Amino acid sequence: MPLNPTIAQVLDMIARARRPQFHELTPQQARASYEKSAPILEIASAPMFSVEDLQVPTRDGATIRARLYQPVEPDWTEPSAALVYFHGGGYTVGSVDTHDALCRMFARDGECAVLSVDYRLAPEYRFPTAVEDAFDALRWLHGHAAEYGIDAARLAVGGDSAGGTLAAVCAVLARDAGIALALQLLIYPGTGGHQQTESQRRLASGYLLSGETIQWFFENYVREANDRDDWRFAPLDGQRGAPAFDGLAPAWIATAEYDPLGDEGAAYAQKLRAAGNRVAFRCYAGMIHEFFKMGGFVPEVADAHADAAAALRAAFFAAKA
Repeated sequence: MPLNPTIAQVLDMIARARRPQFHELTPQQARASYEKSAPILEIASAPMFSVEDLQVPTRDGATIRARLYQPVEPDWTEPSAALVYFHGGGYTVGSVDTHDALCRMFARDGECAVLSVDYRLAPEYRFPTAVEDAFDALRWLHGHAAEYGIDAARLAVGGDSAGGTLAAVCAVLARDAGIALALQLLIYPGTGGHQQTESQRRLASGYLLSGETIQWFFENYVREANDRDDWRFAPLDGQRGAPAFDGLAPAWIATAEYDPLGDEGAAYAQKLRAAGNRVAFRCYAGMIHEFFKMGGFVPEVADAHADAAAALRAAFFAAKA
């Protein structure tokens, strides 16, 4: 399909603003730019019963911030399900603040608590710190769920872009740790190690996420070139330390037609299916990378939000049965 007309307007506005791309900035400048721009196209923030910033311990003795959204008052007699969410941003930008409205939507419409994780960013913290922080947060919530009125048997992981990669990896780590997950919600995840797909070539410029920015993100994140061959960086094709991919939580995977990451998201869906996992896959026509965060300006994004929330509700209901 052609590019969505409203998305085309967004891209035209960005082009006319002539702001530097992330790869033309320092990581600190890029973070500040993203923090400022992230809310511009977002949906309105849904009201919550409570929003609490927590400190979650990590394996190296540090603590990271995580924001817990409770859409309704916790009921300890009937604990709620919860989504552990990892924001996008190429492991270099983004925070619980940039994804606040999105997480509120998941909490309200998914009818669940949401723990949004502020994993540490590159280049100050390189691979595999983000992966370890992400899984440490999941493991922490699994162990402390009852304290917050959450059912440890009804947890899901999710994320967009690099956060989707982290969620995909955490689904494998959770299986190996004996943590049963209801769903892995992967929104345009990056899953390949070397960005050599047809969509990476065809959509390398002009569609918000450029090939140069992708390479800049990953150069910030990896310690050395062969980190790209580690399965925790590239769950699709990374061979270093690669586990089996059977017996994983059901997956809901969304890609965008005009996203350079689209092909690897589709290929990861095929990989999971081939390993015997249940997968729901949807490529959203006319959309670009980051479209999930444009719901305040692009009406069609509401359909994708509704699809994701419905997938969460259905997975949590199935886990409760």
